[in-house]
Amino acid sequence: MRRIAIWRHGRTSWNAEQRFQGQTDIELDEIGVAQARRAAAMLASLPPSAIICSDLMRTQQTAEPLVELTGIEPTLDEGLRETFAGEWEGKTRPVLLQEYGEELHRWSADPHMRAGVVGETRLEVADRMVDAVDRGLAGIGDDGVLVVVTHGGAARAGIGRLLGLPPEHWAALGVLTNCSWSVLLENSPPGPAWRLQEYNAGSLPEPVPVDGVWPADDE
Repeated sequence: MRRIAIWRHGRTSWNAEQRFQGQTDIELDEIGVAQARRAAAMLASLPPSAIICSDLMRTQQTAEPLVELTGIEPTLDEGLRETFAGEWEGKTRPVLLQEYGEELHRWSADPHMRAGVVGETRLEVADRMVDAVDRGLAGIGDDGVLVVVTHGGAARAGIGRLLGLPPEHWAALGVLTNCSWSVLLENSPPGPAWRLQEYNAGSLPEPVPVDGVWPADDE
């Protein structure tokens, strides 16, 4: 079965300052670089069949250690960018709450609402994320692993859509921490195309019985 490892970028100075980054192009800080090196050492053991990456600097820098370890050149895809958030970008969380508190809370719960008035909806982000993942999967074999280097909000929307969750329930998925990842396993019909094997992880999944193949714990 194919797997997808959806990997959030390492820390930036804006993450540390709690600024809304959106599509503003920010580099990793020193901690973010160290996080990427540690994560790459584990993700390399999957091993990846292909790597796709947002074209923003922080994701490209996150992917670099994995590229060095695997020799796999990433394909850059704008579809993996973070949510465009218009006038919210660059503002700290306290400022956003002060100036846009009601709108921010509505946006957090409503997948149809645009971020920063002129920005994207979560539905639009999910659509382009899934399109990018599909492009990456096109060259993956039946047991291949696609590593997707992306952003926290984009990752959550993409995972929600891939799992077939109703958009109003995507908020139930926690925000990925910097340089953590989630692993999705291709599912056999009937059911959704993908199932969640691990979420917001800093380690690789342990082998476990697969439903319908091995007995359940109580059998």
